[in-house]
Amino acid sequence: MKPDRIIEICANSARSCVEAELGGARRVELCAAIPEGGTTPSYGEIRMAQQLTSSIDIHVIIRPRGGDFLYTPTEVDAMLYDIDMCRRCGVDGVVFGCLTKEGDINLSLLRQLVDASGELSVTFHRAFDVCRDPLLALEQLIDAGCDRILTSGQKATAAEGIPLIAELVRRAGERIIIMPGSGVRPDNIARIEAETGAREFHTSARSVVHSGMVYRKEDVPMGSCAVVSEFETVQTDKELVRLYL
Repeated sequence: MKPDRIIEICANSARSCVEAELGGARRVELCAAIPEGGTTPSYGEIRMAQQLTSSIDIHVIIRPRGGDFLYTPTEVDAMLYDIDMCRRCGVDGVVFGCLTKEGDINLSLLRQLVDASGELSVTFHRAFDVCRDPLLALEQLIDAGCDRILTSGQKATAAEGIPLIAELVRRAGERIIIMPGSGVRPDNIARIEAETGAREFHTSARSVVHSGMVYRKEDVPMGSCAVVSEFETVQTDKELVRLYL
């Protein structure tokens, strides 16, 4: 185990938070709708995650929908309500991102969201990976008071994005945490760590959980055709988490 390596787990449920804690992760990003890249979980899921864990930090994604990061006034209000809910629940942090239609950081909205977050730790999520100028964005996020940037180095995976991630780590210094995520695996985390200098890493560490249903009507899906089976879900697996440490 590397004592200075911090693992954050992208957790899709309260039970995944439990598994992340048992596996030795330091923190979770609690999300719903993982296939959409993560959206804000319910109040009940947040409260159960808190009730069932004792030592792991819980950060909650604030994202009203999947898709791009250009938000309407209604969506912004929903985000502010969700941040307020998270503060009232006493979670440890929030995770969000916002862009302009030109692909820059939406600075006015960012400041509004950061101010609303108060004492909570703030992570700017992978909206960063689709912004126009990542080096400018880095300085803007530092100036806005964000604590952390989750990034794949503007590539599909963090391993592919190593050159930019390394540059971001170098430029950031101690001013903000650069956290590689997307495709971080037990077999590449050491390389990403060595070549970027990053110390915090974001991963899922999930395995398939099969339904206990005996009666099954497989030909009636409840959602997108992207769902392989209504009788399979995924969940963080403590044994997989341990492989990262």
